[in-house]
Amino acid sequence: MSASGDAPHENDGSPGTGLLRVALVDDYEVVVRGLASMLRSYQDVVQVVELDLNKPVSEPVDIALCDTFGSTQGDRADVRELTANPQVDRVVVYSWAHDQSSIRAAIANGAHGYVYKGIPARQLVTALQQIRGGGPQVWVDTQGRPPITAGDWPGREEGLTVRESEVLALITQGLSNAAIAERTHLSPNSVKTYIRSGYRRIGVRSRTEAVLWGVEHGFRPDRLRVSDPEIPTS
Repeated sequence: MSASGDAPHENDGSPGTGLLRVALVDDYEVVVRGLASMLRSYQDVVQVVELDLNKPVSEPVDIALCDTFGSTQGDRADVRELTANPQVDRVVVYSWAHDQSSIRAAIANGAHGYVYKGIPARQLVTALQQIRGGGPQVWVDTQGRPPITAGDWPGREEGLTVRESEVLALITQGLSNAAIAERTHLSPNSVKTYIRSGYRRIGVRSRTEAVLWGVEHGFRPDRLRVSDPEIPTS
């Protein structure tokens, strides 16, 4: 388990360095584009080859980085399908869940690495390089520092936190509270708390109103592939 390390910005010939070809995988375009923007400062070492939303990776990549927002965790069929894809060398799960049971389940399911979303971008790059080179598989912050909330998610401009947004996305998909708790590895009480606070932020009072709001504000999963995505430089 590792919790430190800065991403090098040049190829020094050591394992895990050199241009890293990455596919970003999630159900939501705003999420993968936000992740691509996080990586824009590291384009000299990371090449984002494609963004995949509910479609299989089609280009040869070193790593498929599987973001779990609004999707299943690393212990489900999504990861197994990615590991079986001949275009993908290694699969890395990128998740807010950092309990040992979630990590062990993802690795047992075929994931080659597991990275906690609360670490900074430079450490994410280091993690991907090390995992590609056969280094440590698991990257979480064990020093008790506050998690960094980077990237993007649906409803951010409306004031939703990333967890409120994810719970609302799963409500929009039609999941029950129990199914959301299982999907996100949150406790049932935490799910209810995020629902209440999320409803207050968007001004709705019922699940039906929340679903309608979610449909109107981009909370349904997308389905497309973006090859050679243009990553904004500012």
